Amino acid sequence: MTAPTSPARAWLARQLYSTLLRLGTPAYLWRVWSRGRDEPAYRHFWPQRLGWHTGPAWQADARSPVIWLHAVSLGETRAATPLVQALRASLPGMRLLLTHTTATGREAGVALIKPGDAQAWLPFDTPGAVRRFFAHFRPDVGVLMETEVWPNLMHEARRHGIPMVLANARLSDKSLRQGQRFAALLQPAAAALSLTLAQTEADADRLRRMGARPVEVMGNVKFDMTPPPELLARGRAWREALGRPVVLAASTREGEEPQLLAAWRKQVGGLPASEVPRLFIVPRHPQRFDEVAAAIEAMGWRVSRRSAWGEAGPDDLALSADVWLGDSMGEMPAYYAAADIALLGGSFVPLGGQNLIEAAACGCPLVLGPSTFNFAEAAEHGLAAGAAWRVPTFDEACQLVSRALQDGRLPASREAALTFAATHRGAAARMAAAIKPLLRQVK
Repeated sequence: MTAPTSPARAWLARQLYSTLLRLGTPAYLWRVWSRGRDEPAYRHFWPQRLGWHTGPAWQADARSPVIWLHAVSLGETRAATPLVQALRASLPGMRLLLTHTTATGREAGVALIKPGDAQAWLPFDTPGAVRRFFAHFRPDVGVLMETEVWPNLMHEARRHGIPMVLANARLSDKSLRQGQRFAALLQPAAAALSLTLAQTEADADRLRRMGARPVEVMGNVKFDMTPPPELLARGRAWREALGRPVVLAASTREGEEPQLLAAWRKQVGGLPASEVPRLFIVPRHPQRFDEVAAAIEAMGWRVSRRSAWGEAGPDDLALSADVWLGDSMGEMPAYYAAADIALLGGSFVPLGGQNLIEAAACGCPLVLGPSTFNFAEAAEHGLAAGAAWRVPTFDEACQLVSRALQDGRLPASREAALTFAATHRGAAARMAAAIKPLLRQVK
């Protein structure tokens, strides 16, 4: 466990941190504005980044508790969906304050908002911005998804008597080591949490070593995500229209596509065009769609972008293309449903991998690269269940895909994936039950 930080040292560390953030505020705002060139949502409501909000402040009461949930980006927002549903079932009449840091997260969060709720940007972690945020919204309890613990945010929440929960919490060994380097700043923030709901025992141990108390193991709420049937049907229709196997590269990250494309060329280069499976690449970040399309075309391949298909699905031009590019948002279940097998992005570069649970829930077998520390336990369980395989490189991944498409193993792997996903459900209800009693602390 990280040794407790003295109050004087913690105060000095936070003052230095706050000073650096104040000095860096113009650069932060410029970065947000610049990102708005590719993703216009970044330029919407930008004063909220500094805690400035229009309209009257919320007035919480016992009949309509305000639950603030922060989901930084797209993945956390999707993961929050079953938790929000469980909270609404447990607390009829609750109002949801949903905050985000990224444009993709905010766009996905619109689906969770009901009349009486609110959506906002999380303020930059300067003391003034955080104070204005709390003064305006006055939440009864705060729920932070997965890893988002900010020093001034936690300090101000404690000063206002607002219980804070870290839900679906995870902490890798690498993040623990980094956090311990700045223990004077981050240990008091972790200690300010009223409750930490960890995904695994290993996560719980690391979070306790970081100073969080109490910590309970609840499982991963992402297992409770149910793929929308209409998206599954959409993806299956694409696969049926194509009439040949589809190999999906899901949520790829920078540096992965060139390796994948080179490996794919080596694997299929000698095959007749009619026998080549369709490669379907879905980059993790929308600002990279054009970049990835250009990389595919540089290989001499024809690319068809999902955004050009419309509701009717792939047309004749798309069906004759060499590679499909998934450049839409919110359709990941459709992409998995279209695929016979998928490669997990973020795991073939040292970034820790992406969420493999959504693929399992869609019945899509996965090939993992060597780097899965972000979802270490889920990855190991998926491998043990027969829902996934691990290889060290894209070359070996393409070879495994080629064998799997021919040797008849995929139907059993699809069933194993569905069973694996179903076995681990229930975390959302457990987390909602643990959060509900904290509301009584502020009444």
